[in-house]
Amino acid sequence: MKFKINRDHFSSGLARVLNVVGTRATMPILSNVLIDAEDDSISLTTTNLDLGIRCKIKAEVSEPGGITLPVRKLATIIRELPNLDVEMETSAQHQAKITSGGSLFRIMGIEREEFPSLPSFSDDHVYNLSQSELAEMLRCVSYAQSSDETRYIMNGIYFNFEENSLTLAATDGRRLAVFKKELDTSEEKAGNLILPAKTVAELERILGLGDSVKIAFNDRQAAFELSSGEDDESSGLIGSTYLVSKIVEGKYPNYLQVIPKETDQRIKVERELLLDCVRRAALVTTDQSNSIKMKLHNNLMEITASSPEYGQSHESLAVQFEGPEITVAFNPGFLADPLKAVTKDEIIFEFKDELSPGVVRTTENFLCVIMPLRV
Repeated sequence: MKFKINRDHFSSGLARVLNVVGTRATMPILSNVLIDAEDDSISLTTTNLDLGIRCKIKAEVSEPGGITLPVRKLATIIRELPNLDVEMETSAQHQAKITSGGSLFRIMGIEREEFPSLPSFSDDHVYNLSQSELAEMLRCVSYAQSSDETRYIMNGIYFNFEENSLTLAATDGRRLAVFKKELDTSEEKAGNLILPAKTVAELERILGLGDSVKIAFNDRQAAFELSSGEDDESSGLIGSTYLVSKIVEGKYPNYLQVIPKETDQRIKVERELLLDCVRRAALVTTDQSNSIKMKLHNNLMEITASSPEYGQSHESLAVQFEGPEITVAFNPGFLADPLKAVTKDEIIFEFKDELSPGVVRTTENFLCVIMPLRV
């Protein structure tokens, strides 16, 4: 194998696939990146057996071939090379020679045949949507995933493909975030999956530069094929980035029963104003006194917090509220997360009483249910 490549393009491609590789790989080959050179590009592939990713970088290939090299060390070397022009050549002993300006490195690798191949999928469950839409949906629900490993079913995001719609849901038992959007799909292709939290984080990291994303899945794995956009091409990325992941096996809880069927009060509030008030009120909270109180009366919302260590805080803002006086307490982080995630100027806050869940809505597409704390 022999090729020439732009240093910055090579570096950006390695950065795109680097996160998948764990710091403690169970097999030496899993610490490596598979480099395949052919035609006018090289493909870079990494995997940890649960999650795999592949992208293509434009290059001048004079001798096609492949090798696997330690990805973290290679990424560091490429980033530090003195010139933009980089040449790589491999020998029969699985050694790669890298030259750039006056720098020369010889890196030992492992033969490509030992590298696990990424699976491909049939067309049973295939869906297409824009990267910006999927990125928004993930952002609006991902914070509600559970990090409790004993509740592994909740350690991810639930994707539910129904006729003409896609719903994403995440919950940790104390809050629930749901985002539903229209999607051109048929009843025959309906299905669902639970995408692990690590895959969600990787998907959020690489989404948004291209136009479309194709999603495919079966009973054990899911794949995401992201088209390259103009920003990708300027960094040397061409074609599509392919991300494949194991899915969480099991049945997701019936989250619909958590959503309140009826709420007595419905208040419209400016999102950023409410977020700022919640943030300031929470400045005096501690891990032991981690709650804020929302008191509603006479067209006024008062947000207070207190702790023995730091004292008290008080915020107030005008709202349209003419019901009976009510005080509800929430975890300030749980209240702030959906306010940070959505982009609408105005949110709708719904509640019933002190012991019932509060609901944050933007449109009919998004809601976040937050369990109250005892006042």
